[in-house]
Amino acid sequence: MVSMQDYAGLKPAWCPGCGNFGILRALNKALVQMELKPHEVLMVSGIGQAGKLPHYSRANVFNSLHGRALPVAVGARIANSELTVIVVGGDGDGYAEGGNHFLHTMRRNHDMTYLVHNNQIYGLTKGQASPTSDEGFVTRTTPEGTEPPLIPLALAILTGATYVARGFAGDIEHLSTVIQGGIAHRGFSLIEILQPCVTFNKKNTFQWYQERVYKLDDEKDYDPEDKRQAQARAEEWGDRIPLGVFYRHERATYEERQPALRKGPLVRQSIESIQAKTLMEEFR
Repeated sequence: MVSMQDYAGLKPAWCPGCGNFGILRALNKALVQMELKPHEVLMVSGIGQAGKLPHYSRANVFNSLHGRALPVAVGARIANSELTVIVVGGDGDGYAEGGNHFLHTMRRNHDMTYLVHNNQIYGLTKGQASPTSDEGFVTRTTPEGTEPPLIPLALAILTGATYVARGFAGDIEHLSTVIQGGIAHRGFSLIEILQPCVTFNKKNTFQWYQERVYKLDDEKDYDPEDKRQAQARAEEWGDRIPLGVFYRHERATYEERQPALRKGPLVRQSIESIQAKTLMEEFR
């Protein structure tokens, strides 16, 4: 039996009231409810306040460079497809420095879950604008206001992610359910999480979100397998902000398309000597 205590990690050093606390609890709760043991899970992160989360939980952990969590996770997943791979990052780490990796990991449909803490700001480096900052948002680096933001969920649907969802750090139960769905899904799962930054973002607060969020599950005519509907809801922002599963689609994963993995995980396959000389002769 797996318990929350099994996932108890280091004491968090986040600001009191940070939305990351809710995300940490929701993730740990999801892992426990799915009866996944810490040694069966790999958490890969980049740099930022979000990137600290794996240290505050307990599993296999790889802390990578800024924006480089996805390629590390891809390598790990190819080497050992028995691992449940969860990538953790922020909106700056994932959509700015890591934007190129984000695109290609989605289109290849690698089987992993990507949790993006979206606080619409750079929290670790003291409040610069991020790719998701609201248009006109004023920071030290954008004194005249920011340009129109990136729309990650819409981009994910167009690019090939097969599970696209959004949760809110202020609703742990719902967020945990969304995370469980992403982990259980076969393919690349993007879960954007609205995460208020109580220190540097005084606009997108818990109260601001609570007055606007609604659940797609409550919409009787909404079909997450309808790509056009999903795209329209992904672009919805302002007075109403949807939560839940926007898009869900089944297609072959990257791992399933690789002949070398049909015998099982690479870590369980025997290592055979390679006739390098014969191979090199082909290039003469």
